[in-house]
Amino acid sequence: METNLLILPGLGDSGEKHWQTFWHKKFKNSIRVVQDNWDEPVREDWIARLNENILKLTKPTILVAHSLAVSLVLHWAEKYNNQNIIGAFLVAPADVDSPQHTPECIRNFSPMPIYKLPFPSVVVASENDPYASFERKQYFAEKWGSDFVNVGQQGHINSDSDLKYWEEGQIILRDFLSKIK
Repeated sequence: METNLLILPGLGDSGEKHWQTFWHKKFKNSIRVVQDNWDEPVREDWIARLNENILKLTKPTILVAHSLAVSLVLHWAEKYNNQNIIGAFLVAPADVDSPQHTPECIRNFSPMPIYKLPFPSVVVASENDPYASFERKQYFAEKWGSDFVNVGQQGHINSDSDLKYWEEGQIILRDFLSKIK
């Protein structure tokens, strides 16, 4: 079974030095969702664009979400389902409920949905991520029914973390895929 990766960048998109961009170049089975407004996201618009992309899927697919896109996955799964979505790889969830951790422009993604996802998932978290406390990410994983992986001190696991192809993340993804296939 070939599994597609649907790459979901967060606020501001994932730039040239972001691991999501490297993965999209590396994995021929990846599709990248492009939002109309990366800097002032509107939750309903982002959900609609994600759903448009999901409706085009013809193969089993893992949602590969970073930061704000993690809450996007949760909001999408509250409204929709699709048999081709077989799991979610949720990296560095941004705490959309927390004004001290996240900018005002994403508050329309609040409240963070808290329910068990209808498909397998894993939350990958860093201990020193400025966009959510480590304890809050553990709480999210527990409520979402997600596996939880601590990658140590890697900031927001973004371009600033300088992870390039993020081999550790690829191993975590491969392990996750082996559990759900």
